[in-house]
Amino acid sequence: MLELKYEIYIGGSPEKVWEALVAPHQVQQIYYGSVIHSTFNEGDLLEYIGPGNDGENTLHVFGTVLEFSPQKAFRFTHKVGPSYLKEPDSENYESRISWLLEPVGGTTKLTLIHDNWHKDDPSYQGSQNAWPMILSNIKTLVETGQTLRLG
Repeated sequence: MLELKYEIYIGGSPEKVWEALVAPHQVQQIYYGSVIHSTFNEGDLLEYIGPGNDGENTLHVFGTVLEFSPQKAFRFTHKVGPSYLKEPDSENYESRISWLLEPVGGTTKLTLIHDNWHKDDPSYQGSQNAWPMILSNIKTLVETGQTLRLG
């Protein structure tokens, strides 16, 4: 089974890192204008919506909240929005994203695990390319209050 796993140490408390993952004004900076729409209750829908192929309210990613433990763990299923499918009736495979936070001295260890991939999921490569940039944006935002100018 395919898995993407990254660990990064961020010069900020778990509370600050958590805020970067879920607070709308910070998520919007990290995810290029997209925000999370969700109740964050386990079993409920989660959507990342923002500027994209379908206009200002493009559905980029959606799934189901699996765990929401503030400052510790945030897990959800992951499917891409319709505009990312090559054909409208093509298979939209589901994977899983896990954000894990752990205090380490005066820093926070942030672990991202994106797993449960189907071997034919075409979004694997895009995720593999995007996660290092998103993680760098999280680290930079928490430590400096700004994100990188990645374009």
